[in-house]
Amino acid sequence: MLLVDAGNTRVKWAIAHADAAPGEWTAHGAVVHAELDGLKDAWAGHGVTRALVSNVAGTAIRERLAALLPLSQPEWFGARPELAGLRNRYRNPSQLGADRFAAALGARTLAPGQALVVATCGTATTVDGVTAGGDFVGGMILPGLGLMLSSLARGTAQLPDTSAQEALPPTFADNTLDAIRAGCVAAQAGAIERAFAALPAALCIVSGGAAGHVAPALSVPYRMLDNIVLVGLHAAAIASTTP
Repeated sequence: MLLVDAGNTRVKWAIAHADAAPGEWTAHGAVVHAELDGLKDAWAGHGVTRALVSNVAGTAIRERLAALLPLSQPEWFGARPELAGLRNRYRNPSQLGADRFAAALGARTLAPGQALVVATCGTATTVDGVTAGGDFVGGMILPGLGLMLSSLARGTAQLPDTSAQEALPPTFADNTLDAIRAGCVAAQAGAIERAFAALPAALCIVSGGAAGHVAPALSVPYRMLDNIVLVGLHAAAIASTTP
């Protein structure tokens, strides 16, 4: 089967055998939107008989993906009231983003019976809570680290544009570039820590392209997991075929 996570900046994908456990893939990759056309060759030759797609990147990306997928009838994944033991407590369950529901499902699949704070650090950062009993209780959405950094340069007269770096800047930075990085990283980490404080004894799972920059700033225990949305899609695919 082919699993696809189409986000705001990149499209992540994985190939799995029908009997594989969630996260056990024979191939996987990621491309930015400008490189989507290369996916057709990447997906060829794998004998795909099923495709499950989460798309939060809008109608245009959906149409481009539909033209590239090796199947004419893909399954477009969306949040639902309940799936595989995860109950969606959003006020309107269908309004929950497909990626957030899939990430929560992936986290619960890898850590069953555990209260969870699931932080996905991408173009946007989402921080969601799941109780030990399997209730998705909701969460937060905030600008991702890259958006925070670039917005200061666009919206101010004298602050320079900068990007994240591997080394975590000090809390009290002694130069402007590090002060910008320190503030934006602290804002990301603070949202995650606030969620952790509201859900006692939770396991904090951090994923996404900016996770490597945000996670080291956390003052709470955490576990980094790559491609948590794809893990959730894999779990959803298994759940929908299990008798």
